Amino acid sequence: MRKILFVASEVYPLIKTGGLADVSGSLPIALHALGQDIRILMPAYADVSEALGPLPSRRIHQINGAIDIFETVLPGSAVPVWLIGHEGTFDRPGNPYLAPNGKPWPDNDVRFALLCRVGVEIAMNRVGLRWSPDIVHCNDWQTGLIPALLEDEPTRPATVFTIHNLAYQGLFPSDSFRKLALPHRFWNYESLEFYEQLSFIKGGLVYADRISTVSPNYATEIQGEAFGCGMANLLKKRSDRLSGIINGIDDEAWNPAIDPLIPAKFDAANLAGKAVDKAALQQQLGLRQDEEVALIALVGRTVQQKGIDLVLDIMPKLMEMPVQLAILGSGEKKYEQTLKQWSQLYPDRIALTVGYDEPLAHLIEAGADIFLMPSRFEPCGLNQMYSQRYGTPPVVHGVGGLADTVEDANPQNLSMGLGSGVVFHEASASELLRAVKRALVLFEDPELWKKIQQVAMSKDFSWRQSAIKYLDVYELALNDRHGGLARSRMASLS
Repeated sequence: MRKILFVASEVYPLIKTGGLADVSGSLPIALHALGQDIRILMPAYADVSEALGPLPSRRIHQINGAIDIFETVLPGSAVPVWLIGHEGTFDRPGNPYLAPNGKPWPDNDVRFALLCRVGVEIAMNRVGLRWSPDIVHCNDWQTGLIPALLEDEPTRPATVFTIHNLAYQGLFPSDSFRKLALPHRFWNYESLEFYEQLSFIKGGLVYADRISTVSPNYATEIQGEAFGCGMANLLKKRSDRLSGIINGIDDEAWNPAIDPLIPAKFDAANLAGKAVDKAALQQQLGLRQDEEVALIALVGRTVQQKGIDLVLDIMPKLMEMPVQLAILGSGEKKYEQTLKQWSQLYPDRIALTVGYDEPLAHLIEAGADIFLMPSRFEPCGLNQMYSQRYGTPPVVHGVGGLADTVEDANPQNLSMGLGSGVVFHEASASELLRAVKRALVLFEDPELWKKIQQVAMSKDFSWRQSAIKYLDVYELALNDRHGGLARSRMASLS
């Protein structure tokens, strides 16, 4: 059993803005189920207290009379959660990173430096909690200073840093470096400086014993210029410490055989309920009742990264085909507005729901025939896994985790009993259109389509598989740490 301090800026169901929260709310539970002593550390945002509801939490320590540490448990689990409370820092309602005007809070550098400093103190067992971790698992830029600051500690634990999306790096003006009173030696391009800015994420990339990211393919992609976001050379240098581990999904919450949010249950052996769910989805969204038409779904952010502009580019051609569209998401207003215009032109064929609706998301996954996910880049992605679980083969751009989780239903793969969706390899409208047409050809062959559905539904995307791989990374980090200690002792004796 290992003692693991898991540090994250958001954890589902306490607070969520993206996939980081899903991982932080699921991976610790899976690790706990494998017998690990894991504790989550996160800020005590105003909305977290509301999310906890009647669940008891108690103050277990106070640092310098101003920083509170509260203890509770992650809802639906036995995993302890430590919440950092500090008046005026984290106790703001709404988005944890953005002010009401939609821009980052101007003091995000101070806020998340505080998270990191408290993380260091807990890691070093200096706050009276009487618990000392073997591993500190840091997640995304908000925790990036922890591995850097722990470098000054001779008896520090091993560190693992997970990149959930390299595009978000925690960049701040050089004045932030001085304001945070960070050690002067960190201000160079081999440490935390990035083109005259302070980079929180470099703290993790440079100093962590091991680095992980959320799919094997993304781990390769970020070492190249196209997806490296300015960090490609650094990640190449540390490639021997870099692993890619696919995120898991909650295979109980996303299971069509037991899902309470869909009217008809089904599984790979008996797909009859899927037709019932399709009819229910069409009725709820005001789409024409037609069991023969291909119902295509999109669930996610309506932003360029997700390829929504490519979908809009092919919309005239789609409307010439026997298809319906069910779209759920929000993002850039220009895309939302254009989608709204299309839905008004074809009200019985295009249904747009702006925002996020969990029950509707489940019904879409269950009732749709084909799922679109043409992301320009996708570190891991979850919806393509949900879709396969629900027998809704996805059409995906072959990048990141999409390439790792969807096998193209080409003749060779189909002959080997593989093929769980349609994969295209160029982020262009023409290639997306070609992929959709190929999916429709497959859909028109009921027996072949059923085989593709069953291949997709047979996959194991559970968190247990991913958690076991993280345990391997932890052991590597501990070996690296102990090896480093041995080398430093030998150097001091020579």
